[in-house]
Amino acid sequence: ARQLRLSSFPKPLVRPFTRSSPIMVSASAASTSHPSELHPPVNKTAHDFDKAVLDALLARRFFFSPAFEIYGGVAGLYDYGPTGSGLQANILDAWRKHYIIEEDMLELDTTIMTLSEVLKTSGHVDKFADWMVKDEKTGEIFRADHLVEAVLEARLKGDKEARGVKEEAPVEEADDKKKKKKKNVKSVAVKLPDEEVKEFEYILAKIDDYTGPQLGEIMKKYKIVNPETNNDLTEPVEFNLMFESAIGPTGQIKGYLRPETAQGHFVNFARLLEFNNGKVPFASAQIGRSFRNEIAPRQGLLRVREFTMAEIEHYVDPLDKVHPRFDEVRDVVLTLLPKDVQMEGRTETTQMTVGEAVAKKIVDNETLGYFLARTQLFLVKIGMDATRVRCRQHMANEMAHYAADCWDFEIQSSYGWIECVGCADRSAYDLSVHAARTKAPLRVQQKLDEPRVVEKLVPTFDAKAFGMKFKKEAGMLKEFIFAMEKEQLQCVKDELAKGSSTVQAPDGNKYEISSDLLKIEPTTVTEHMREFIPNVIEPSFGIGRILYSLLEHSYWAREQDKARGVLSLPALVAPIKCLIVTISQDPALRSLIHDISRKMRKLGIASRVDDSSASIGKKYARNDELGTPFGCTVDFASLQKGTMTLRERDSTAQLIGPIDTVISVVDELVKGTINWKGAAGKLESYSGVQDV
Repeated sequence: ARQLRLSSFPKPLVRPFTRSSPIMVSASAASTSHPSELHPPVNKTAHDFDKAVLDALLARRFFFSPAFEIYGGVAGLYDYGPTGSGLQANILDAWRKHYIIEEDMLELDTTIMTLSEVLKTSGHVDKFADWMVKDEKTGEIFRADHLVEAVLEARLKGDKEARGVKEEAPVEEADDKKKKKKKNVKSVAVKLPDEEVKEFEYILAKIDDYTGPQLGEIMKKYKIVNPETNNDLTEPVEFNLMFESAIGPTGQIKGYLRPETAQGHFVNFARLLEFNNGKVPFASAQIGRSFRNEIAPRQGLLRVREFTMAEIEHYVDPLDKVHPRFDEVRDVVLTLLPKDVQMEGRTETTQMTVGEAVAKKIVDNETLGYFLARTQLFLVKIGMDATRVRCRQHMANEMAHYAADCWDFEIQSSYGWIECVGCADRSAYDLSVHAARTKAPLRVQQKLDEPRVVEKLVPTFDAKAFGMKFKKEAGMLKEFIFAMEKEQLQCVKDELAKGSSTVQAPDGNKYEISSDLLKIEPTTVTEHMREFIPNVIEPSFGIGRILYSLLEHSYWAREQDKARGVLSLPALVAPIKCLIVTISQDPALRSLIHDISRKMRKLGIASRVDDSSASIGKKYARNDELGTPFGCTVDFASLQKGTMTLRERDSTAQLIGPIDTVISVVDELVKGTINWKGAAGKLESYSGVQDV
C-alpha cells in the first residue's frame, strides 16, 4: 500500500527567527510596484520580527480566528475573516492562472465524501497514520516525533546555556496556557557530553526518517518522559488520521472525509484521458477542502483538521519524462537539501539550477524538475522571500516504496522549516492499484507507426496451490500482478529467484509469494499497439501554510515607529488593492470618494473607503496593516481641479493626477502591467501641497 507522507509536520524553533540580515528591502516584502526605484530604500529590518505582535494584528484585523470561539473553540479548526478570505482567494486565483490556465490543465471539482473502498485501495485506511504516545497516568497524548524533537532541542538549548552560549527566548503562541505547556519544553542549564550533543544533532537532522518503533527506542535510550508530569509514556502506536462517516440513512455504506484531493483525479482518469483525445502527457488540477484528524493540532494554520489543498496530477509516459517547456526554467535556481546530506545528519543546502540538478540526477527527471522550478517561481511571485525557501528531498523511510523521487518545498517561519508544497514522482502506483481493484481500463493505448518485437515478462501461476494459500484474495492478487509494469515484474522476479517475494497489494496488505507458486518468464511478442499505465508527477500545495508563511514574510514595522506594522503583500494577492480616503468629512468629498470606489469596483479593483473621522495618517496606518498596496486621497482641490493623489504603501511615496487617470494607473498597477516607476511616468510627483 501507499506509504503516505503526512504533509510535513511543523516543528517549533528553539529560538525565534529574527531578521538579522542587513538586506534593506526584501524581495518578498515589496509590492510589485517597486517603489525603491524612485525613492530611498525602505529599511524593513530596523526591528526584529515579533511574532506576538503579528499574531495580535492578525486577530485584531480578523485575518483568521478559532472556529466556534464563543463556545470555547475546537483545536485545529479556524474561520477566515474578510481579509484572510480575500488573501486566500487571491492566492488561489494566482495559482489557477499560474498552473491551470498557463499550463492548459484539466480542472476538476470532485466530492469530499469518499467511499471507504477507494481509500482502502489507495492505502489510506491502513497506512494514513501518525505515531502517538500517551502519558501512562494522565492519558495526555503526544505525537511521538514532535515530542522527541522538542525534548532534544530543549536539552541542546540547556547545554548551550550551561556552556555560556546566549540563547534568545523561544516564541510562544498567542494561545491558552494549556496549549503552550504542551507545545513548549522548558530547558534546564545542564552541560551534556560532547558525544551526546552530536547524537542529538544527528537525530534531529533525521527526525522525519524514523519509524514508530525507532522513535520508541530513542525515547527509552534518552529517558524521554512527559515534560510536564515526568510520567512514563506508552510505546508509540499508530493513529489513523481520517474522519470516518456513514453515507445514507442505513449506515451500511462506509465513507471518509477525504484526506487529500488526489483520489478524485485517479478514479476519473479514464474520462480525463478520453477528454484529452487519448493522449499523454496531460495534467488535471483541483482546488478543494481536505480533512485530517490530527493528534494534537497546534501552531495555528500550520496544523489543522480542515484545510484547503491545490493539487496537480501530471500524467506522463514512463519511458519519456522529458518536458517540452523545460528549457524555459532550466536556469531557475533552487536551494536544495538532498537526501544523502540528511542521512549523514547534516542540513547544509546547495544552490543549483534546475537544469544542473536534473543533469546530475539529483532530481530524477525533467518533468519533476520542471514543476520544482514552476513552484519556486509561483512562491516568489506571490511574495515569498526566496532566501527562506528550500527544497528538501525525502529520505528512504519517508518516501513511498513505489515513488521515483520526492521533494518538499519548505518555507522558513518562526516555527522553523515547514513543508508547504510536496512534489513527487509517484510512478504508476495509484492508477495500477485502482485498475487492479476495479478492472477499469486505466491505461493509455498508443498505435505504433510500425509493428515492433518486444520482450515482455509474463507471470504464470500454480492455480491450485495459489488458490489454496491465498483463498479469496487469490483473484485480486493475480489481477494485481498481471497489471504490473515490466519494471515491477522484474523486481518480483529477482526476489523470487531468492525464494520468495513480498507483494504489497491494493487492499493494503502484504503477501509473501513463494517461487513454487509464481513464475515470471520473458517472452517475445510482436506489438502493433503499445499499452502502458502512465506515471504521475504530483505537486500538492497546502494553501493555509502558504498563506501563514506569506504573512510572516511580509510583516515588518516602520523604522521610526515600531508600533506601525506593515504587511507588504504584493498587489497580486493583497485582499484590498486600494484605499480611498478624504481629508475632510465634507459631504461633497464623502460623495466623491464613494463615486471613485464605484468606478474602481467596476474595473474589478477591490477598494476600501475609509470615511471615518480619523486622521489621514491613522487611516493610512491601519490599511498598511491590511497589506493594502495603494491609497488614493481627495481634498478640496479635487473638487475644483478634478485631481487626487496616489500613495504607495511601503515607501509612502505619492503621485498626483486627474482622478480618472489615477484610477486607470491603479488598474494597471494591480494587473501588473506597470510598476511604480511606470506609474511615475504617467503621473506627477506630489510634494504634499496642492493649490486650491
